[in-house]
Amino acid sequence: MQLSELMKNIKHTIIGGNDTEIKNIVIDSREARKGSLFFCIKGLTQDARKYIPDAVLQGASAIMIDDLEGVQIAEGTTFIKVDNVRSAMALASGNFYGNAYKNYKMIGVTGTNGKTSVTYFMEAIIREYKKSVGVIGTAGAVLNGEKVSISYATSTTPDPIELHQIFKKMHDGGAKYVVMEATSHAFAFNKLDGVQFDIGIFTNLSQDHLDIHGTMENYRDEKLKLFKSSDICVLNIDDEYFEYMRDNGTGKAVTYGIDKKCDFRAENIEYLNNGSIFEITIEGKAHSLFLPIAGRFSVYNALAVIGSAVSIGIPIEVIKKGLENMKGVPGRIQSVPNDLGFNIVVDYAHTPDALVNIISAVRGYTKGRIITVFGCGGDRDKSKRSVMGKTAGDLSDYCMVTSDNPRTEDPVSIINDIEPGIKESGCLFEKIVDRREAIERAIEIAGIGDSIIIAGKGHENYQIFADQTIHFDDFEVASEIASSKKV
Repeated sequence: MQLSELMKNIKHTIIGGNDTEIKNIVIDSREARKGSLFFCIKGLTQDARKYIPDAVLQGASAIMIDDLEGVQIAEGTTFIKVDNVRSAMALASGNFYGNAYKNYKMIGVTGTNGKTSVTYFMEAIIREYKKSVGVIGTAGAVLNGEKVSISYATSTTPDPIELHQIFKKMHDGGAKYVVMEATSHAFAFNKLDGVQFDIGIFTNLSQDHLDIHGTMENYRDEKLKLFKSSDICVLNIDDEYFEYMRDNGTGKAVTYGIDKKCDFRAENIEYLNNGSIFEITIEGKAHSLFLPIAGRFSVYNALAVIGSAVSIGIPIEVIKKGLENMKGVPGRIQSVPNDLGFNIVVDYAHTPDALVNIISAVRGYTKGRIITVFGCGGDRDKSKRSVMGKTAGDLSDYCMVTSDNPRTEDPVSIINDIEPGIKESGCLFEKIVDRREAIERAIEIAGIGDSIIIAGKGHENYQIFADQTIHFDDFEVASEIASSKKV
């Protein structure tokens, strides 16, 4: 592809060099070669401008940059000056891979909690509809249930080069729909610039990621970007940020909820330990639906996908069947089978609101005590740690405060940040730094009719420390300990 074609509809200035052929696009100077376009990005900890000589030495044909201060223009290499290299990289990546996302229906999901579950719910409905569907998010990229052979390092939304590769791979594989998690990080770092969505789904908004965004207003406005690039905006009317998303979004608003009158409202809800039953009226006709995943928050997730699926023409009978046949979402209110007479549940809840949701859901079917095992991630929003402690303590009967992913922080220091909140709640608790020991202790003290909630890591099968990353899966660990305990 010629550079001029790659940069089509992207504001830029060519400095030195000429319209050269671009054979691949890279963000890592070590991957540059003849025919490469190297995107020179100022990161949070690294400034890629210092790697320009390496990229040139490797043979890069072109360098894209937004700040030329201190940069020496290499003879024979084309330099492209843009206003924002992150945004231009997203647009150029789309051009390079043919903007494949335009060939199928794009469904984006944003919100503090529930994104992954909503993508799984939507996938189940579309597969029941007998259509090819791709999913991109926390659990990776899959097409019709099979992993797509393009990995990405970021936790949820891939960087633009990988993202558009995945879009093309899904188009080549026959996808008719793609459902993806659209995070505030992705919008803040321009990963989704240029992508237009047929449907944008808003789940909810509560405190998280303030280490990146600084304020709730900034966090809110990053989420809003999905609804400025969606034809239809499916919005949770019960969330306090609903009106802001509706009034500032540009697409047609479709509403769902439980507490207020809206387009898709769940009524006569019965919460069970193995799911929920509710009624919903669609186009004047009442329908009864069983959702095999427990909790009020799961009903909200179901309503979000019902509103979305109806909006794009999927028949209600297909929607009902798809949801009723759901097998659950890995690491989301996932039950650990055991013969000990008490419940063990693994959940990804790692925000105060998510803890409220999971503990409230489990409380609904628990006759005995709630024992919550949780921690907070290192190198992340410190302001929520005490809040997490207060939330868990207020709603639980006993807590094990332990490590999550400490990353570069001292695990003990993180636990100490949580402690004031849990002390304020008055809940009994223990501090156990080793996560396996904390889970083991919870299982040791649990009695008949109790429920243990292991919160924070969900589907993750690793634990990140300053000096190493180890294999650690809450479900596996809890299963192993439970199976070895004598009744």
